[in-house]
Amino acid sequence: MRINENFRLPKLMIGLALLFAITPLAYGQAAAPQTTAVERNIQSIPNGAKLKFKGVVIAREGETFRIRDRNRTDYQVLITNDTSVKANGGFLRSGKRYPVTEILRGLIVEVEGRGDSQGQLVADKIRFDESDMRAAITSDTRVTPVEENQQRMAGQMDELYAVAAEARTEAANANTRINDLDEVDVQENVAVTFRVNSAVLSPEAKQQLDEFAAKAANAKAYSIEVAGHTDSTGSEAKNFRLSRERADAVVQYLAVNHKIPLRRFVTPMGYGKTEAVADNTTVTGRAQNRRVEVKMLLNRGMSQSRATPASNKP
Repeated sequence: MRINENFRLPKLMIGLALLFAITPLAYGQAAAPQTTAVERNIQSIPNGAKLKFKGVVIAREGETFRIRDRNRTDYQVLITNDTSVKANGGFLRSGKRYPVTEILRGLIVEVEGRGDSQGQLVADKIRFDESDMRAAITSDTRVTPVEENQQRMAGQMDELYAVAAEARTEAANANTRINDLDEVDVQENVAVTFRVNSAVLSPEAKQQLDEFAAKAANAKAYSIEVAGHTDSTGSEAKNFRLSRERADAVVQYLAVNHKIPLRRFVTPMGYGKTEAVADNTTVTGRAQNRRVEVKMLLNRGMSQSRATPASNKP
């Protein structure tokens, strides 16, 4: 009986080996088309799982970004109204806040968030260096060479980082195209005025903001700057506080009544009486100074990058 068992065991092992060898031949052709190389490279995040990683933005579609880490693993990152997008700050200063529209392909970012039910990472925070932002804008203005390089990259992360490093070096000498991230074109602007000691929007001011919001509804890749001002009456502390309250009233009206996402707004600022546009010694001049200036801005680097047709939405 022991001889039979020893004889059957090798036969069983040989049979299983043949079965595993034949199975891929029978089903390999049917299974191959079901998963593309891109799909295999996207890492799914468990629902609710917290993740923090650093990588480079390689693609964008609407509010969704594909970011690749140093291990050549791709993550699908979703940005919401609650996502904090800022540059890294320095010693004793916080980083500058940015609209989501300025996140470009080639930008090296650090992302922190949690997975959702679709396997995406819902970003809570996105941080990056100012130098990397300048490099990304410079690189994005060279879309055609970058696209040609990407065809040869075939997903090779090391070469993509090399392109980013090259762009970072060139950024120092690219003053003709980008001197500073604050170089923007004003697409639309409006100034709404207020009554004395008031931060309440008048019917006329609301109508002006309605017209401004209608133009913003058709715009792409924009941000909105809101600056509050006062006349020269009252104390300095009071004027700074009142001018900020006026700016906040405008932001609230545009966000609530016209559903403009908060990520579109640059941090609203109150300047008090420091930036008068008229003579504060006259009634008419003071009325003109009690105002909030609202500007729709388009980053000049972004407008250059959009000169080349792209499939990505803003």
